[in-house]
Amino acid sequence: MGIRRAATAVVAMTGALLASTVLVAAPAMAHGSMGNPVSRIYQCFTEGPENPRSAACKAAVQVGQSWPIYDWDEVNQPNANGNSRQIIPDGKLCSAGRDKYKGLDLPRADWPATTLPTGAYTFTYKATAPHPGTFELYVTKQGYDPTKPLKWSDLEATPFYKQLNPPRASGSYQLKATIPSGRTGRHLIFSIWQRHKPDSGEAFYSCSDVLFN
Repeated sequence: MGIRRAATAVVAMTGALLASTVLVAAPAMAHGSMGNPVSRIYQCFTEGPENPRSAACKAAVQVGQSWPIYDWDEVNQPNANGNSRQIIPDGKLCSAGRDKYKGLDLPRADWPATTLPTGAYTFTYKATAPHPGTFELYVTKQGYDPTKPLKWSDLEATPFYKQLNPPRASGSYQLKATIPSGRTGRHLIFSIWQRHKPDSGEAFYSCSDVLFN
């Protein structure tokens, strides 16, 4: 009987450990990054993490090595819970405050940029693991200086786009937004994809450099 009880205890403990492993791993299931306008990390990934073409991506790899670029869809905070401004410090928005992605925070005026119009525009957010959540898009204020570390105060206080569970097509979320007018030159689009409890408090972030003509 003692042996049977011990075997039963081992099975129970093993099941509990497996269950806890699943629960811990669950937040990592929702992955993605902005595809258009392309995010910094996805741009560097498409250039090739080992031998990127652009000067900015080369610098990012030099600072943070090439291996983080392969995880282009994992710039996240696992327990953001809608508190992004509180947990991500100024100067580290593009890395989500994670040292792993510190190369993305480099203040430079030569990050590859996408030319955008103001007004109606459909952003596409590449999702390698779709999951329910709210998307928010922020744009930098006129006068933004890309050669200085990005701060929360560089962004408009409210998002120009916010939607729960936008439609998805061809592997990407379709974010149909209206970009505010009054901007010219180089700017940055900052995205937050926030999941919600009880599913998960995880959030994903991306920085997309843009040019307004």
